[in-house]
Amino acid sequence: MIQLDKKYQPQEVEDKWLRHWAEHRLAHADETRDGETFCMVIPPPNITGSLHIGHAFNNTLQDILARWRRMQGKNTLWQPGTDHAGIATQNVVERQLAAEGTTRHDIGRKAFIERVWKWKDESGGSINKQLVRLGCSLDWERDRFTMDEGLSKAVREVFVTLYEDGLIYKGDYIINWCPRCQTALSDLEVEYQERQGHLYHIRYPFQDGDGYVTVATTRPETMLGDTAVAINPEDERHTGRGGKILLLPILNRELPIIEDSYVDTEFGTGALKVTPAHDPNDFELGRRHNLPSINVLHPDGTMNEEAGPFEGQDRFEARKNVVEALKDRDLLEKIEDHTHSVGHCYRCKTVVEPYLSKQWFVKTEPLAKPAIEAVRSEQIKIVPKFWENTYFEWMESIRDWCISRQIWWGHQIPAWTCGDCGEFTVARETPGACKHCGGKKLTQETDVLDTWFSSALWPFSTLGWPEKTETLKKFYPTTVLCTGFDILFFWVARMIMMGLKFQKDIPFEYVYIHALIRDAEGQKMSKTKGNVIDPLVMMDKYGTDALRFTLTAFAAQGRDIKLAEDRIDGYRNFCNKLWNASRFVFMNLEDYTGTCDLQEHTDRSLADRWVLSRLHKTCAEVNGALEAFRFNDAANAIYKFLWNEYCDWYIELSKSRLNSAGPERATTQNVMLYVLESSLKLLHPIMPFITEEIWQKLPREGVSIMVARYPLPDPALNDEDAEKQLQVVMDVITRVRNIRGEMNFNPGQQLDVHIKTFDTEQEHLLQNNQGYIRDLGRVSEMILGPNIEKPKSAASAVLTGLELYVPLKGLMDFDEEKKRVEKELKKIDKDMVFLKQKLSNPNFVDKAPPEVIAKDQQRLEELSEKQAKLQVHLKTIVEATS
Repeated sequence: MIQLDKKYQPQEVEDKWLRHWAEHRLAHADETRDGETFCMVIPPPNITGSLHIGHAFNNTLQDILARWRRMQGKNTLWQPGTDHAGIATQNVVERQLAAEGTTRHDIGRKAFIERVWKWKDESGGSINKQLVRLGCSLDWERDRFTMDEGLSKAVREVFVTLYEDGLIYKGDYIINWCPRCQTALSDLEVEYQERQGHLYHIRYPFQDGDGYVTVATTRPETMLGDTAVAINPEDERHTGRGGKILLLPILNRELPIIEDSYVDTEFGTGALKVTPAHDPNDFELGRRHNLPSINVLHPDGTMNEEAGPFEGQDRFEARKNVVEALKDRDLLEKIEDHTHSVGHCYRCKTVVEPYLSKQWFVKTEPLAKPAIEAVRSEQIKIVPKFWENTYFEWMESIRDWCISRQIWWGHQIPAWTCGDCGEFTVARETPGACKHCGGKKLTQETDVLDTWFSSALWPFSTLGWPEKTETLKKFYPTTVLCTGFDILFFWVARMIMMGLKFQKDIPFEYVYIHALIRDAEGQKMSKTKGNVIDPLVMMDKYGTDALRFTLTAFAAQGRDIKLAEDRIDGYRNFCNKLWNASRFVFMNLEDYTGTCDLQEHTDRSLADRWVLSRLHKTCAEVNGALEAFRFNDAANAIYKFLWNEYCDWYIELSKSRLNSAGPERATTQNVMLYVLESSLKLLHPIMPFITEEIWQKLPREGVSIMVARYPLPDPALNDEDAEKQLQVVMDVITRVRNIRGEMNFNPGQQLDVHIKTFDTEQEHLLQNNQGYIRDLGRVSEMILGPNIEKPKSAASAVLTGLELYVPLKGLMDFDEEKKRVEKELKKIDKDMVFLKQKLSNPNFVDKAPPEVIAKDQQRLEELSEKQAKLQVHLKTIVEATS
């Protein structure tokens, strides 16, 4: 006889099946195989990363899609890989060097790069091991890295081609600069936070000594780089001032007053200081009016020689000193409190500086137009659809992409400067001479490319491009990209642009944007708040399947997930429920000689027909939900069917037939087994480990459930009559159980039931299935008929087309029960008054933590529900004794 252990032990099961799947190469795609393909590329995690709850969520959803499509028979490739994460990885190794008392500059570029590769080989693969543990069925034989040889070749090919097409250029431009990382940042790598600061109103005197113009700024230290003051020509406050000359406070540099409609007449005094080297809007103003650009900062954030007496000071120290100098000269009119948005480096959280420097850029407008059209024409579908508007807004106002970074770890830009003529040579291979003058004194650009440049090529570079591989031919374009909204522009938009440019085709058909995981109170998780849920800890504690199912069950489109540990614990109970139900099935197969295939039987019971019909509809619901990326609906449909319908109803309804010796036992065994195996296959993409463990013990053939055929709805199993009929029977059983609970009877207490019927069809249905009612309702005597009268002392329930009575005489001491219920109602009333007063007290509501208030509100709701039930019970007792 097949047996399962008494208790499911995930730790003992998971490693076993991970090895089994790997040994049999079940996740390996085959480019030589005919048939429909399904392909996804993983959003490559940083090699510095460790599995966090966001990774676990995103990759669980991807794995569900991969396993589901694989089980459908599609040639499935889920492409793995990691990102070199330029700034983040360099920071890790630089911290190691600092701990050793040295720097990257001390050891030199070559030795530093070797050190990073060494770190990567020793410590950079931990997240892949964690993804394996999560059960992710990636094709690990194809693992790629954004700086491996093939991807490096792809990066060079793209860079050179874009340069040759006039889409890459180098020039002076205002960029975001991190003084800590000492590198440029793209607009998307800047995180903005609301900060309380100040607005400084500064007087700029006229050169002729006749008064002054007041301007307002949040960064007074940058005024040292001012080259003009701008006014709006329509602003009557400044009529006649255009072209006049002001003196820059402290440095006394002459500043022209320029006129430009860009200036906002509603803000401040209507006069704007123009600092082209330190503000992106001022940079554009400066270009329009041919103003000089004066950079007053060193790359490390200290003031340079252009800052005059403030040279060498840190930028924030200089701010204080500039303000004091303005006060001394009576040029500071006032200081106002001012809340404004301040940009921070997404890696080290340092306040970034708008900074003028020479950088490499991609002209994005020509690339953005076809990328916009691909989404607008629905060649690419973004799910949920509302993210399309965000995509369009960003793409239609896109700025050129700064792709150079002043760090050492990354793809070094393939451009060489000639020492003789000063021109660039951009080439796929290291050139031997300058293509302009033939000079031999060539120096390669020291900057590296933005990490997102190589990531933008991911859907085709990982498949072997620029070589024309069979893998690329078979699996490009990919099918689905599953990612978070935070990299919709960092990565998704750029992949679309590059895919259309270099493959002349979209990189994927669907982009599924999942929501954010928050804590139980809806707060963003962070280590500083201490509200982070570690997926590795949860897997240790509850098992991987419980974590995966929890994440899936709450993955509603467009709605953030409020995650709490007790929810994971709750779905561990689902694992246990499935395990115990499977044990029951195995314990009743001792004489069974068939397989899991559904056999033709004419003696199927009403319960057999009902469960097969419900299985058919669940298959349709789950497949439809997964097609539409409604992961939560798929999970909840399986949960409802397995727990509520198969375990709680069908197995219980089948026990009497299983205990018989006739052919109905074999029929029920077959149906029970068929439905169990089908349910395991439905559930497998979400809970791969427990389903594999149970499936392997079933009487069936195959190497793994992972490649078994996924269940499809079978119209032949659809039985509306069986569903309607058994629903009536289940309603009767449920009402009897409710009465037993309401009347505080022992769960094993046998009850008599009188049922008044109103048509013969209902009467015959209940008569023919009274065995179910007796067994599951613990009913000793059941009387049916149209002439049934309600007994004097009885609990009652009204159903559609039926009236149900449970005689109470002899089952309880009515007086004692009445006293008990009244006593309990008084206590509930007292507790409810206390909670209502507490929740209506403004002092409590304003000061108490949200979770405390929520807990009290929940308690009040529970008491109210209990009060209502007891009042019904009391009414029944009063009526029975009247």
